[in-house]
Amino acid sequence: MDFYDVIDKIGKAIDGAGVIVIVVGAVIAFAGAVIRLTRREADVYRRFRELLGRTILLGLELLVAGDIVRTVAAKPTLSSVAVLGGIVLIRTFLSFSLEVEITGRWPWQKRTAAPTPEATRAPRADTADGAA
Repeated sequence: MDFYDVIDKIGKAIDGAGVIVIVVGAVIAFAGAVIRLTRREADVYRRFRELLGRTILLGLELLVAGDIVRTVAAKPTLSSVAVLGGIVLIRTFLSFSLEVEITGRWPWQKRTAAPTPEATRAPRADTADGAA
């Protein structure tokens, strides 16, 4: 077994891990949704979609890593690098789309901070400006 065979097997193992993450995560998300439905909890669908979406994102990251290992480390050719570029573009688009679906914002947008209890507290009535 030479170097390129080892690299190919490592890439396939990473791909396999990505598929396993997606399948196991989907099963866990589905089971959790069923449990929440039987308990009649609110917002079951949204929580199911979030967990499934995050699982798919993690699986996609592993699949991209496997493609990179196999393409770059094992005899890269112009056509194999072009195919890798296409795969990465497609999976990046999928990742961005899933992120928007899960969070409702683009990945580069800042999260809005939740107001602190002090900020939501009404000013004291015994002072003119509300200062203590």
